[in-house]
Amino acid sequence: MNLDQVELGSLYRVNKVNAPKGAPQIKGQLEDIGFLPGEPVTVLRKGLLGNGPYMVRVGTSTFALRKSEASMISVD
Repeated sequence: MNLDQVELGSLYRVNKVNAPKGAPQIKGQLEDIGFLPGEPVTVLRKGLLGNGPYMVRVGTSTFALRKSEASMISVD
């Protein structure tokens, strides 16, 4: 399942980041801010109609992600 499909407030673990072939740098950017395999992640809020932005806590940091970015993050 991807991060844009999870329930609010539930704890998940990052499995991997799936960047599009045309933009491999996005994978590196998401990993640089903490979306690494095994890290705990929780979606705290979703924007209007669930279309983003998403307020996400990964580890001890909180970030806002676009829906397109959240859909690249596979979680268990």
